[in-house]
Amino acid sequence: MARDQRGEAALDCARREFVSEIASCLTGAILGFLSGTVAVGAPSTKMPTLGWLALDPPINGPDLRNAPFFEGLSKLGWSEGKNFAVERRFADGQSDRLRELATELVRLKVDVIVAGDSAAIPAAKDATSTIPIVMTVSGDPVGQGFVASLARPGGNVTGLSNISPELAAKRLQLLREIVPAMSRVAILGTPSDPDWAELRAATRALGVQLVPLKVTDQHEFENALDAARQQRADALIVLPSPFTNPYARRIVKLAVERHLPAIYALSLYVRVGGLIAYGPNIPDLYRRAAAYVDKILRGAKPGDLPVEQPTKFELVINLKTAKTLGITIPQSVLLRADEVIH
Repeated sequence: MARDQRGEAALDCARREFVSEIASCLTGAILGFLSGTVAVGAPSTKMPTLGWLALDPPINGPDLRNAPFFEGLSKLGWSEGKNFAVERRFADGQSDRLRELATELVRLKVDVIVAGDSAAIPAAKDATSTIPIVMTVSGDPVGQGFVASLARPGGNVTGLSNISPELAAKRLQLLREIVPAMSRVAILGTPSDPDWAELRAATRALGVQLVPLKVTDQHEFENALDAARQQRADALIVLPSPFTNPYARRIVKLAVERHLPAIYALSLYVRVGGLIAYGPNIPDLYRRAAAYVDKILRGAKPGDLPVEQPTKFELVINLKTAKTLGITIPQSVLLRADEVIH
């Protein structure tokens, strides 16, 4: 009898252990199901995606735009393919394609659109009012309506401006050092360029007459530079703008053919045969643009990030072009150059 009771007790114990194991398994299954259900509604861990929009792909030779930008991101802990992705769109020099490409990036729901040049900014801004847009270079972001002010951009656009006070006057002074007999200087640009007013004041101060070459279409460049010669201009200043920059090679060729010593705002012009350039260090601007992307991906609102201006500048001279034009660059100017192309 005692043996039967011991057997029953052992059987009851086994039943309880079995039921306990079943309950434990069911509890684990239910918790696993619930945790899976919660995960569906949890914050997404999707890799952020940048949309890179530009008028032209990287040029052959030194990459002054893409490389510094992505190097800047790398230093901030971002590695393409590991913790962020990139959708690149280039218009191959066809400005009318930029809006279509910007719309495509919006459809892809990228997290940030990086305007790889100034021509891409209006296309990106027209395509979206919600996706953050970072300007790598911009002539006059307030005047062009991209931001409300430099200090408080508002909206979804922020980044860098490549305009700095007194740059236009400094270019005029450099040109005067290279062409001491200069009495008339032609200005190639559009009436909306912010440098116009500054140049008018600077030419008056130097006693130089201004010859405005107002162009509204790329097909007017040749006639404009012919007009400069007809009006006896001794030299040329090409204003930085999304209107002239895409045609740097063509403008340089026309200026050299007409024997017009010209100064430009971007070193790009000198690298394709221009005489001299003085302006912002472009790689530095692109490097700094990476910091904006980093802040936005970490939660900052673009409208709260002030637009910054250039802090580094460069003087680049092309001695080959100087020789073609029959110009001797003064030693005082050469000593100040950051780069001299022989």
